[in-house]
Amino acid sequence: MRPNARGGDARENGRLVAAALAGAWRSPAPPLALSPADIAEITPLLVRGGTGPLAWWRIRRTELQYAAGARSLRDTYRCDTLQAAIHERHTIQAIAALRSVGAEPLLLKGWAAARLYPERGLRPYGDIDLCVRPEQYEAAVAALTGRAAETGVVDLHRGLPELYRPSLDEVYDRSQLFPLAAEEVRTLGFEDHLRYLCIHLLRHGAYRALWLCDIAVALEAAPEDFDWEYLLRGEQRQSDWIICALRLAHELLGARLDGTTAAGSAKRLPRWLVPAVVRQWGTREHYMDSSTMTASLRRPRSMLKALRLRWPNPIQATVGVGGPFNELPRLPFQLGECLLRTAHFVTQVPQLIRQRSVGPVGRGAHTPVPGERSR
Repeated sequence: MRPNARGGDARENGRLVAAALAGAWRSPAPPLALSPADIAEITPLLVRGGTGPLAWWRIRRTELQYAAGARSLRDTYRCDTLQAAIHERHTIQAIAALRSVGAEPLLLKGWAAARLYPERGLRPYGDIDLCVRPEQYEAAVAALTGRAAETGVVDLHRGLPELYRPSLDEVYDRSQLFPLAAEEVRTLGFEDHLRYLCIHLLRHGAYRALWLCDIAVALEAAPEDFDWEYLLRGEQRQSDWIICALRLAHELLGARLDGTTAAGSAKRLPRWLVPAVVRQWGTREHYMDSSTMTASLRRPRSMLKALRLRWPNPIQATVGVGGPFNELPRLPFQLGECLLRTAHFVTQVPQLIRQRSVGPVGRGAHTPVPGERSR
């Protein structure tokens, strides 16, 4: 087990994080059987991972609100509640800018995920993920260029490769409009939204507990006419990925699977999967931070640490090479993914250095860097 910065092991702290977040999105949230010392130990992990507001939501009316570190959870909850209003305004402005040039965007994650929580501030997010049709992409980039002050940082996607859907038209046909202030926001339909969350979680190594909370929330908010067959339509391997993500939400966070396809599936989680997730949640080092590699180009002494942090965990490696979630050793997948990522990183070095020098501006093109931070 990887030692934690404060003496505990990462796997045990990751299990404490999971315990703190289990059912935390519900209203009322279930009782929490952790000690004040446990809360104090994992508060930095919760805050860093964007789940501080959820943890506060769960303990705010219990004696644990007086635990050491709980004030940080409360302050994070208050700050993210205020930030939610700013992000919503940016979302409206970004969508209006795209529609002004005839591009109809689909909102991914962000507000689309936050709206399913009891309060918007419980699900923080930073940049705004929007998808447009490929033929609308260039016009959309032009519409957003130079408007970061109005729109915030926009991560614009050309189509939806993470969904593995053969028809973008069908995705748009199944999309939904929801009111946000004076604007209507188009989001993925319930099935595509849940599918996207599952694949995104696994593609990024499940390193943020917040993403698994999103899956749990979407799973429990699914309408009665939810189309489970459509959710799992496509290649069997990708369907198995989605089943694994849903079972992870049940295993670690207590998400309800009753009446779902995942509940009746014969697919079982491989024995290495849950330990890999909780170990990731319990470490204080930032996994797959691309800026670490960029910085190491200027400070070669830090290269070894940067390489260690960029070593793919078994979850990301499996999805990165299109592998199955089974009981076979993960090392071959990790080696293969590492080679692929290294080749990709070399091609991205000039852009990463340029972004580091200029700082965040309203991004137009979405150039995926494996492991990039996303909320």
